[in-house]
Amino acid sequence: MTKKILWLVMMLIVIASLAACTAPTEAPKPTAAPPTAAPKAAGITFGVVLVGPYNDHGWSEAHYQGAQYVKSKMPGADFIYLDKLNPADRAGTTLEQVVNDMKSKGVKLVLTTSDDFQTDTLAVAQKFPEMTLINVSGDHAWKDGKNFKAPANLGNFMGKMEYMKMVAGCSAALTTQTGKIGFLGPLINDETRRLADAAYLGAKYCWTTYAKKPAGDLKFDVKWIGFWFNIPGVTLDPTKVANDFFNAGNDVVISGIDTTESLVVAGQRAKKGEKVWAVSYDYKEGCKEAEEVCLGVPYFNWGPRYLKTVQAFAAGTWKQSWDWDGPDWKDINNADTSAVGFTFGKALSAANKTQVETFIKGLSDNSINLWKGAIKLQDGTVYVKDGATATDKEIWYLPALLEGMTGQSAPSK
Repeated sequence: MTKKILWLVMMLIVIASLAACTAPTEAPKPTAAPPTAAPKAAGITFGVVLVGPYNDHGWSEAHYQGAQYVKSKMPGADFIYLDKLNPADRAGTTLEQVVNDMKSKGVKLVLTTSDDFQTDTLAVAQKFPEMTLINVSGDHAWKDGKNFKAPANLGNFMGKMEYMKMVAGCSAALTTQTGKIGFLGPLINDETRRLADAAYLGAKYCWTTYAKKPAGDLKFDVKWIGFWFNIPGVTLDPTKVANDFFNAGNDVVISGIDTTESLVVAGQRAKKGEKVWAVSYDYKEGCKEAEEVCLGVPYFNWGPRYLKTVQAFAAGTWKQSWDWDGPDWKDINNADTSAVGFTFGKALSAANKTQVETFIKGLSDNSINLWKGAIKLQDGTVYVKDGATATDKEIWYLPALLEGMTGQSAPSK
């Protein structure tokens, strides 16, 4: 090998050695990109137990929509539900089984959405102290109520539907041409009595004040079917009861049950030329099945209270409470603030709607207070003295229908 070639080889070795010494031993770490959006809140899944179908156009659908509202307003929140928990649809299935199943799926907060679940919710809360249970419409967590017995993991809330039932009664009284109003009721208990009574108080006020007719000429009859909706062989058939009302000369039927039979029947009869109307219940869109005869619908807006409850639970700040949420009188139909509302139906005349709106304004500024006495029970007993105003406890636990109403005040023994 010549000196020139040997020199070239040695230079190549040196260059290779230098290159090897300066090569990186690992790939450089990339610079983290800035976040493009705020991270979601920690996820929470809550449970909802419904007594009827989630799409019943009534009570259960209103609760389902309340859960959906939470999902839309609270990033990371979701819910699971079981509907139709009742003796007809799920015979043998207990609330305890349902809650235990939800617990196995990681759920720690469950809302049981029926007065019918009150006793079982208490038992489940006692058995599962690591769970939080909310019963809608019960009173076990009301420390000033008659039935306070809830453990710390059980709460209650309800909407003050009494005001919107008064609006329903007013709408019916201004529309009726026979002076006869039927009230299609579910089972008989404190809740259903006070709601029927509230509808009557609203009807009597508008009948005497706006229609200028004697109170004695207004007939207000209540029929109870035995449950929140039809259970063949167990309850009275609400379709038949609604037809019986109309056959007896009641030209307006106010619904107090979870489903829409009174409205459907009124629509069917109107198509045959009868002048009849109905007031639906529970669900904001409740008029849709027969808009031509629907005077309106007093409805629950569960979204705001659902959201407040789930947010508090997720933040670890939830504490036992009993909440009875009223309307937002600035706007009773505000979806973000009002617990109850009233949808005006197409069948309510423009003139009557104006008077109903005046009535609502009076309720809002307390110039109209229908809980001010004297208020007498069906048998003539004075329940609220003249000039006094009924307390929340007196309203919640109304023991009977009121003077001027016909119908059963207590369950048959």
